[in-house]
Amino acid sequence: MIAFATILARAAKRHGGAAAVEQGLPPPKSRAALIKLPDDRYLSEMCRRIFQAGLKHSLVDGKWPDFETVFHGFVPARVAKIPDEKLEALMNDKRVIRHWPKLKAVPANARAMVAVAREAGSFGAWLADWPTSEIVGLWAALKDRFVHLGGNSGPYFLRSVGKDSFVLTDDVAAALIAAGVVERKPSGKADLARVQQAFNRWAEESGRPLCQISRILAMSAGPVYDPESEP
Repeated sequence: MIAFATILARAAKRHGGAAAVEQGLPPPKSRAALIKLPDDRYLSEMCRRIFQAGLKHSLVDGKWPDFETVFHGFVPARVAKIPDEKLEALMNDKRVIRHWPKLKAVPANARAMVAVAREAGSFGAWLADWPTSEIVGLWAALKDRFVHLGGNSGPYFLRSVGKDSFVLTDDVAAALIAAGVVERKPSGKADLARVQQAFNRWAEESGRPLCQISRILAMSAGPVYDPESEP
């Protein structure tokens, strides 16, 4: 496995230098900030991410104020009690996106969030206390306990709320293959364990959070930067 400095150098070569790479790298939220965020905001963002899958994000974002109204501000304890009859009525409500499996997921995920909060004090505390050195375990927990959070949906949700995580996009997978971490796009538990170990090592080497390492890996796999190609 190659050193992270080599990956950073590759990214810089493809994107016009180290300063260009550093610009816009995402910072994760602190533990205190994750705990402070109310659980209704976590549920709202979780559901937004689920509805965005396969749809234009702008379409979902445009309807989200109405979603907030329909789903009681996404307060988990209230949403958890929404009966199927009310969900069925929403299939005729133009304020929301009328996708039955995703609508059903809203109260299901609210009930799951209430259960997690009962165990950990709050959903935010549960996220905050999960070690980033075992982030693929958090992905698995999200997939097991919540609805429609498999694949990259869980990691993207974590990224959107500020929990430090990498995301296995095609570019990140290509960079991991080039770095000798895996032979193909990671999918099974063994591959994910190797990827986690690699990220842990690079985090120790660089002092960077997982989200920044992930972004730099993606940038290192892109086309070689050619300043003469600029308009």
